[in-house]
Amino acid sequence: MHLGLFILGTGSHVAGWRYPGAVDSFQDFSAIQRIGQTAERGRFDLIFMGDNLYADAEAHPSYTLRLEPLTMLAALATTTRHIGLGATVSTTYSDPFSVARVFASLDHISNGRAAWNAVTTANAATAANFGTTHPDHARRYEMADEFLTVVKGLWDGWSDDAIVADRASGLYIDPAKLRAIDHTGTFFKVKGPLNIGRSPQGHPIVLQAGGSEAGQELAARTADIVFSVVQDIEEAKAGYASLKNRLPAFGRAREDVTVLPGVMPIVGRTDKQAFEKLATLQSFVSGSNALAILSDRFGQDISAYDLDGPIPDIALPDSYHSFARVMLAKARRENMTLRDLYNLTAAARGHWVLCGSAENIADTLQQWFESYAADGFNVMPPYFHEGFEDFIDLVVPILQERGLFRADYEGMTLRDHLGLLRPKNTRFEP
Repeated sequence: MHLGLFILGTGSHVAGWRYPGAVDSFQDFSAIQRIGQTAERGRFDLIFMGDNLYADAEAHPSYTLRLEPLTMLAALATTTRHIGLGATVSTTYSDPFSVARVFASLDHISNGRAAWNAVTTANAATAANFGTTHPDHARRYEMADEFLTVVKGLWDGWSDDAIVADRASGLYIDPAKLRAIDHTGTFFKVKGPLNIGRSPQGHPIVLQAGGSEAGQELAARTADIVFSVVQDIEEAKAGYASLKNRLPAFGRAREDVTVLPGVMPIVGRTDKQAFEKLATLQSFVSGSNALAILSDRFGQDISAYDLDGPIPDIALPDSYHSFARVMLAKARRENMTLRDLYNLTAAARGHWVLCGSAENIADTLQQWFESYAADGFNVMPPYFHEGFEDFIDLVVPILQERGLFRADYEGMTLRDHLGLLRPKNTRFEP
């Protein structure tokens, strides 16, 4: 199986920073360096950093106060050797030339470990920081589709042998080995080529997290890794099959895309110890913070509803489709109250919480992996450093002993870790 680390400096739990001894800042680069080195010690495939483009004091601390992802990962590349480095950049509030260039740069700096999480940006509050209006869901995905086409075209604008650097002749770049993209589309007009050579991976890895119909189609066409939101194994198996079954239509094999559901593991040496940790974390949650996160996820003010009443009839929002769909399905399946639902949201923002002994957590991950519900997991520690190191020191060795996870890295690039070939440059190779 493959393992990614979803890194939030204050932990994925909304109150993880309050746990005794926990890291309480996502601006402390020394703490981030330690986290990166721990993930590499655990032989993880990649570190992934999400992002947003606005500040809300009531939101998760690490979403409001953080380092810019590409800057942080470029610095982290210098203190790690093997682990992949993934960052979110919006296709709605960025431009293709800049995105292609920065990820090619990160791929060179890291010797082939860069990954781009291409998101359409769900939250409408972002638009105010760019002097524009927020496009609706359908239009955002139309923009993203064209954006990705342009970025991949730009990554192929240089042949691998374009840089000659012949001292005798004085020829540095073979002009025949550079090609403009000359793209004119509905949303973007880009000439190209980039002013950086083809990157070590050919194309940096592309990540996606969309769970809607449009999101799954875009992922099936363009993504190498897909992050998913899950709460139930049968639902996860259905989503996994749905995505994998779309791949042949785009000339792709099932192994070309790695599906990593998000999971918050709360690990103890015994089940009792793990649940005590969870109880401590939950004791720090304020109702107002949990409700603010839940209202954000559902795209409407939830405070008007009775917390101890049944789940109201809430329409899926134009923003977080997959989060809302999964949480509502679980709540109705398990006859939850709204209070139950916001406690779940506070714990992991709608992601799956897996609490128990290391052995039981390993058993569950193995079951999901072997049942074709996942190709691995995007691990979301509730807090750092202990909350992550427990997983590395207690769960990973069990997975390794069972032959489910690598004992060591077998290559240097993120493509090597994922078992993906370096893509041909279709603009220069037959």
